[in-house]
Amino acid sequence: MSTYRTLKVPASEITPHSIWLRRRELLATGAGATFSLLAPSLASAMPLNAAKSMYTVADKLTPKNDVTSYNNFYEFGVGKSDPSEYSGEFKPLPWAIKVDGMVGKPCTFDFGQIMKTFPSEERVYRMRCVEAWSMVIPWDGFPLSALLDKVEPLGSAKYVALQGVVRPSEMPGQRGLIQPLAWPYVEGLRLDEAFHPLTILAVGLYGETLPNQNGAPIRLVVPWKYGFKGIKSIVRITLTDQQPPTTWNVTARDEYGFYANVNPHVPHPRWSQATERRIGAGSFFGSDRRPTLMFNGYGDEVAHLYAGMDLRTYF
Repeated sequence: MSTYRTLKVPASEITPHSIWLRRRELLATGAGATFSLLAPSLASAMPLNAAKSMYTVADKLTPKNDVTSYNNFYEFGVGKSDPSEYSGEFKPLPWAIKVDGMVGKPCTFDFGQIMKTFPSEERVYRMRCVEAWSMVIPWDGFPLSALLDKVEPLGSAKYVALQGVVRPSEMPGQRGLIQPLAWPYVEGLRLDEAFHPLTILAVGLYGETLPNQNGAPIRLVVPWKYGFKGIKSIVRITLTDQQPPTTWNVTARDEYGFYANVNPHVPHPRWSQATERRIGAGSFFGSDRRPTLMFNGYGDEVAHLYAGMDLRTYF
């Protein structure tokens, strides 16, 4: 008799349920046929000379293959493997980021200029997805604060709004009449969160430039927040005095808050956040289950940012 067991897929693999329903609609309209004609992402990775840093964790690194083949990037599709399979036509260079709003020196940074101006360093961070799975990733990048300092934020600025790219011709998840999300993908941080030294703009992982499927050429990484805060392929950063809209908060306000701090005590409406599956951890099914840490284990560094706040209300 076979010793294999049926692997039960957790409900948390789908975020939210309405997205899955729309995916079925897309397939029914023939969009899936278009997706199947696209070549896998074969973007050439270039080595980065990132210095080692003090920011690391003792956890075992998630295998690179898992990091680059199992992730969410809805611009390429709603499945976990869609980003790696369907991002081959995306062209991450040339690239520029516009930084404007409540700043003294608005500027548009060419990506080459960014790489020369802001030296990269390796940051080994835990990454906790809101879907209750996690990874440990060696990012290469630099503090977001370093870029913001260049544009001289005004004293009236309170938030940082970020915007992702819209390229339907290169991103099949943005094509078609039925869309899972409203584009562009947008995110936001409070100004003190953006200036926290843990908050980085990542330009690589595992010592190489970011693959298309992981947010090439530049993305946000905020390790104490759920992974959906890590907006990918950023084209604009705007400083404002108003809390900016964020894609998932607009899509499902009762499920995804603006702050999105990792909190095992505040469940998602459809699943618990008390534990997580560590992808690629080496058990029989390639992952294991472990308790989720408050602020993803970064509480000593960031808890003071939320002193006095009700984190069940401001989730």
